Amino acid sequence: MANEKIKKKSTFIDMTAMSDVTVLLLTFFMLTSTFVQKEPVSVNTPASVSEIKIPETNVLQVLVEPGGKVFMGLDKPQNRAEVLKKMGEQYGVTFTDAEVKKFSLSNSFGVPIQGMKQFLNLAPEEQDRILMNYGIPCDSTDNQFKSWVKFAREVNKDLIIAIKADHHTPYPFIKDVMNTLQDLRENRYNLITSLKNMPEI
Repeated sequence: MANEKIKKKSTFIDMTAMSDVTVLLLTFFMLTSTFVQKEPVSVNTPASVSEIKIPETNVLQVLVEPGGKVFMGLDKPQNRAEVLKKMGEQYGVTFTDAEVKKFSLSNSFGVPIQGMKQFLNLAPEEQDRILMNYGIPCDSTDNQFKSWVKFAREVNKDLIIAIKADHHTPYPFIKDVMNTLQDLRENRYNLITSLKNMPEI
């Protein structure tokens, strides 16, 4: 008696629906995600239990690294351009339209205003390499940080000031920043921290 042949079933699987879902998910994540902004120095923030989130717009971020160097960041390009023009007027430095545009595209800055023109004319890779060696002057003899904050407030009255410091930054450096803000009557600001995990009771 002959063996009955078993019909082979097709192994083809229609992946059209799966690929459609994949493309939709990819598009969703691309449109809703926010990119981490590049910072001039790496900072490890101290931990706290506060869960208050800082808004994503109208933020003036002050970055204080462990050596006391101060860097700043404004989230809106038009604000950056206007503030640079005002700083140039105060310190007698004239910026070209190309330099103003280039500055408006940078997220963070931290160079004395006298050297800003030379800094802006460098290639982006060179800027990244030397930026961490500078910092905005914040001492009593030449407090350019105070002028940056004052003009930033004039340009955008809705700004929220956020201080981000490394957990190894000595307190006197942060106190100098706070004293400058108090001189400008900026008594409300946020301290950026990482979330601390509380032990379960």
